[in-house]
This record gives sequence, structure tokens and C-alpha cells, in this order.
Amino acid sequence: MAALFVDKLVIIRGGGDLATGVAYRLQQAGFPLLVLELARPLVVRRRVALATAVLEGAVDIEELHGRLVHSVAEAMQFVYTGIIPILVAPQVEPVLDSLPAPTAVIVDARIAKRNIDTRINQAPLVIGMGPGFTAAVDCHAVIETMRGHTLGKIIWSGTALPNTGTPGVVAGKGAERVLRAPQAGVARWRLAIGQQVKAGDVLGDVDGMPVTAPFAGVVRGQIAPGTAVSAGMKIGDVDARGVTAHCFTISDKALALGGAVLAAILAFYNRQKDV
Repeated sequence: MAALFVDKLVIIRGGGDLATGVAYRLQQAGFPLLVLELARPLVVRRRVALATAVLEGAVDIEELHGRLVHSVAEAMQFVYTGIIPILVAPQVEPVLDSLPAPTAVIVDARIAKRNIDTRINQAPLVIGMGPGFTAAVDCHAVIETMRGHTLGKIIWSGTALPNTGTPGVVAGKGAERVLRAPQAGVARWRLAIGQQVKAGDVLGDVDGMPVTAPFAGVVRGQIAPGTAVSAGMKIGDVDARGVTAHCFTISDKALALGGAVLAAILAFYNRQKDV
């Protein structure tokens, strides 16, 4: 661990695929990390999400190694080893109270499209990703997450672009690439992430109602089997590019956002030196 950042623990709230891109960039730069997740993560791109460690005990994603821990004390045993601890902690305050030293940075990477409970006074630097946050009000900086010209922009005053409710276009496919639950129930899968599919192939079901491939491609993501879902909830996606390797590597968007978070942290601490 680089000595320059050894005292700057970063807590990442959320372990989804975009949060994992943040973890990747920050770990490469030498920041110690702790990831907080829900007891039953709703992540879709499970093979490139640190949240998967909650379900499987551990996860390897490219050079990242994540491990489920059961307490802050256990987490601190791994923070400086290169293994990223993932702790089930829906609220951040109990974690902050249990840490042996103050947290330097909190990154809300849950991409909830709203501010659930993040406050600017929770750490010296608080970063919110995506819509729902107002920089200089409930966090110090906001990272733009919408695909397009401003993706990854660091906002020090104001908000990110509003949520459109429409997924970004990948290989000419937008909303149709997202698999949604046809009804409330429990999701089950017949095919796995990384498998090639044709239009109409049955990928799985929600309490017996089939979920089918909207077009030919590769299964890029699926919510964990056995997860209770609500009608219309995002439960998977199909990638028309059909490149299997894309299902198991961190995406360009996640890496761009990770770079933006890293830049925001460095800019913040450089400003502190100038004060």
C-alpha cells in the first residue's frame, strides 16, 4: 500500500459494477478501501461486482480480490493487504463509529438515482455518484454518470443531469437490452452470464413466467437466482455485441467513473495543501 495514502481510508457505499470500477482505480492508486453492501445485493452484473462476495464469500474481478467480512474489526485486518473487504452495512454511521481512525473519504456509489442518507458531514470528503446529490449541499462533489459528452465530469457545485429512466444505448440497443421482471416473485435462471443467446430464447423465469432474450447477443448480467423481485424491476441484461469477455471485465463506463472519483479525491487534497 502506497505510504502517501495509507491514512486515507475510502469507504465505498455499494459494490455494483460501477462501484467496482471505482474500487479498481482507487486500489491501483494506493488507497485503502472498505466496501459496504446490502445483505441481499440487487446487482445485475454479478461477475464484475464486488457485491458478489456477499453471496459467494469472495470474488475475483481482474486484479481485484474481494472478501466478505463480518465486522469492522475483521475488515481492518484486510484493508492494507490488497484484499478488499466487503461488509454488510446498510447504514454508514455504525461503521464510522467503529473505525479505529476517522474515514477520509466516503463515495456513495449505490447509483440509487436519489440521495438515500448521504450527508456532507459524514467525512472530510463525501462524493455522490449520479443524480440525486447536490454538490456543496449534501456532498462535496458529484460525479456525472450519464453516458455522453459529460460522463465522468466532476461537479463541485450543483447536480448531475436528471435521471431519464432510459438506459444508455449499447450497440444500438437501449431500453430493450434490459431484462425486467414480468411479475413479482422469485427469479430463477436456465442460462448463465456469458452464454450466447438468440432472440426469444428463454433465459429463466419469475415464478413460472418466462424471461426471454429480446435479441441475439450474450447474457451480460442477471440478478442472483432466488432473489425476490417486484414487477418491472431490472433483473438482467443482454449485450448485442455478443462478446463473452465483456461479461467478465470491468466496463469502459465503470473505469471512466472510477477515474473521475480518483481525480476528485486528488483535487480535493491538493486544494487542502494550498489553504
